[in-house]
Amino acid sequence: MEDIFALGDDLGPAKVIHVHQPHIGLKATLVVDNVATGPSIGGLRMAEDVSTVECARLARAMTLKNAAAGLPHGGGKSVLYGNPQMPREKKEQLIRAFAHALRNEEDYIFGPDMGTNEECMAWIKDEIGRSVGLPLELGGIPLDVIGATGFGLQQAIEVAIDYCDFPLSGARLVVQGFGAVGGNAARFLSCKGVVLVGVADTRGTLHDPDGIDVQELIRIKAGGGSVLDYPRGKKLDCDAVIDLDCEIWVPAARPDVLHKENVHRLKTRLVAQGANIPLTPEAEQYLQAHGVLNLPDFIANAGGVICAAMEYHGASQAAAMETIRDKICANTRAVLEEARQAGILPRQAALHLAQRRIMKAMELKRWGIF
Repeated sequence: MEDIFALGDDLGPAKVIHVHQPHIGLKATLVVDNVATGPSIGGLRMAEDVSTVECARLARAMTLKNAAAGLPHGGGKSVLYGNPQMPREKKEQLIRAFAHALRNEEDYIFGPDMGTNEECMAWIKDEIGRSVGLPLELGGIPLDVIGATGFGLQQAIEVAIDYCDFPLSGARLVVQGFGAVGGNAARFLSCKGVVLVGVADTRGTLHDPDGIDVQELIRIKAGGGSVLDYPRGKKLDCDAVIDLDCEIWVPAARPDVLHKENVHRLKTRLVAQGANIPLTPEAEQYLQAHGVLNLPDFIANAGGVICAAMEYHGASQAAAMETIRDKICANTRAVLEEARQAGILPRQAALHLAQRRIMKAMELKRWGIF
């Protein structure tokens, strides 16, 4: 079993729960990282290659994200081992069984993530009454439909332009991962005059320096197609997305996609992290040394969890979007100002912001921890 406690520190993890029901093929893990600010909110990720260590790293990202956003929630994450494209009946069985196993774990509130969606959250709500990212019909705010995370990314990028040497309008955009986060980020940014020139999904990379029609590509993806089904542009392998010239590069796929072995290939001036932990520390240090501005994940992509938390507390969609804009703009500016003045990585400045809030909350707890 993976020793995630070797990665632990004064913040957590507080709790790790493994669920195994071999008779139905259920293998899953929950990591509750820190609940000093309140019960944790974090997505349920489903993939065949998830791991406990990945779950713990993502749970920590949620602790930092929720604290930086000033939410009354701590950080947690859950992972379910399996192909998210499995038959719907089997997927529902596994998700309901996992939720039922965690029915008494009130320190964790399920949300959608890679491989799960609002329908999955509806199953969990029906099973244990504790989930966010619900369908509109159940009183939820459909995070993926309105593009909460992508909207937040656009807000962060607009603030970051003040710290860059190029204008937003006309800037070339490359997106790795054209799902709910990457697709909506491209949609919102295109409305500001940004030109999508490259995009990748699990099947390959599409490149068109003359510009890609974002709405047409969204329709293709919604119909079950790939970016490679787009009728124009050059079709390349998945890894080629790193090599495309652009001003803005958005990783919106899996963790650690940029690392010390490939980050030197990146040809951009601004990285806005749409995925959680998409860059290794070595990659972030390289970007800093080479003058590329890098917006940390738990600052730039907090729109989804802000929206989810507001849904959980009964807020409207309009109020949620306004709060996303206000919180992400303020936090992005605060982080970039501190990074510039102190000569440190944006992630270091972001950590200072989040950790101050967590430590203060921990001081007020009865036991002083978690």
